[in-house]
Amino acid sequence: SALRNEALSRRQKVLTIDTMNANIKKVEYAVRGPIVQRAVQIEKELKEGVKKPFNEVIKANIGDAHAMGQRPVTFFRQVLALCSYPELLDDDKFPEDTKYRAQRILKACGGSSIGAYTASQGIECVRQDVSRYIERRDGGVPCDPDNIYLTTGASDGIVTMLKLLTAGEGRTRTGVMIPIPQYPLYSAAIAELGAVQLNYYLDEDKCWGLDISELQRSLQAASKHCNPRVLCIINPGNPTGQVQSRERIEDVIRFAAKERLFLMADEVYQDNVYAEGCKFYSFKKVLYEMGPEYFNTVELASFHSTSKCYMGECGMRGGYMEVINMDSEVKAQLTKLVSVRLCPPVPGQALMALVTNSPQPGEPSHAQFLKERTATLGDLAQKAKLTEEILNTVPGIRCNPVQGAMYSFPQITLPERAIREAKEKGQAPDMFYCMKLLEETGICLVPGSGFGQKEGTYHFRMTILPPADKLKILLSKVKEFHQRFTKCYS
Repeated sequence: SALRNEALSRRQKVLTIDTMNANIKKVEYAVRGPIVQRAVQIEKELKEGVKKPFNEVIKANIGDAHAMGQRPVTFFRQVLALCSYPELLDDDKFPEDTKYRAQRILKACGGSSIGAYTASQGIECVRQDVSRYIERRDGGVPCDPDNIYLTTGASDGIVTMLKLLTAGEGRTRTGVMIPIPQYPLYSAAIAELGAVQLNYYLDEDKCWGLDISELQRSLQAASKHCNPRVLCIINPGNPTGQVQSRERIEDVIRFAAKERLFLMADEVYQDNVYAEGCKFYSFKKVLYEMGPEYFNTVELASFHSTSKCYMGECGMRGGYMEVINMDSEVKAQLTKLVSVRLCPPVPGQALMALVTNSPQPGEPSHAQFLKERTATLGDLAQKAKLTEEILNTVPGIRCNPVQGAMYSFPQITLPERAIREAKEKGQAPDMFYCMKLLEETGICLVPGSGFGQKEGTYHFRMTILPPADKLKILLSKVKEFHQRFTKCYS
């Protein structure tokens, strides 16, 4: 029988690394990559009593606000509690406006339970809330709830749109233009779908600005080997934290119109704008104000989420996308495609209803809601400034202003010897740097190579989310480490 077992185990498995979907092997997602896996391992070692030069791992690798100590908004959690356990509606500890909203959401659910499936596009009254929110945000630009799709976080909407857009073979294969540095969801989705990734580089010397001539260069280089059809913009930027000016957005829209590109605007950090003189403009508002020749023709999908901004509710997986000027037959196909997945998580839909229909002046929860929202955003603005200022005091680290979003993406100068040693190990030099930082200080950052960067430059992405006192310690540890590393390798 031992022989028989051996023969069985030798028998080739149906699914092996050679017989699996080849596209999936090309997928990489640095934000949860090898460095984070090592951080988790180190945490286990610390728990088991292994001695390290530090006593905790600080994860500054991912925009996970609550995990980093950001407080949930009371109003959101009260309504979600009422939706989950409607018996609480009889409890007088809950303000009237929380009860009213919970009842409205429950009424829209089958059997008055958030445990029931909803319409695939999302609960209708929530899509109405979202469309009214967009109209208010954009100063009265009309929004049709039928163009709103509720999604499982913004990621789900982005992947769904890329699925619809990917077609053709060889030279007719869909090319997708993405900013470099980019948020690795884009490169991962493009790899999984077998589309063609087309890089356009942001200009670090101009605060990660977007240059139309660079879009032109990227497009021209690509049109020899694929069919460029999609232009993705992340505004405010991740990992780069820049906020697009209105003029620049107009330029991008003109470019997309001229080159017949489908625009995807990732606007999940729209409330995270900190810098003086910076303001968030949605692509949709700018498109509308450019007049009918653009507003009636340029195809646009824009995305928002409950995971970022002052909400930080990453685990709830709430999001929406709005599609504009989508061909009606394609829209029917989109609705069919999302129906296969049944519906987005209902707590996430409920949360999106609250984000887009928050307490108004005169309602009992308004004062506390406003206080919490203002405190969270004010705190982030202060930490954005602090991060930039401290990093810029380190010789060999150069950090652009963090105008928005939740990350700094400083450039680091690495000694030649370190670069050589990294390459001998088969590692990207900034990966080598970040691994050393983790082993010596317990700080977990993501190397710039995980987001893409200009050849010969090195960076890391660090979230500005830790509480200010912890952030100061973290920054001074990074500063000490960088000086030590530089000395050791020069």
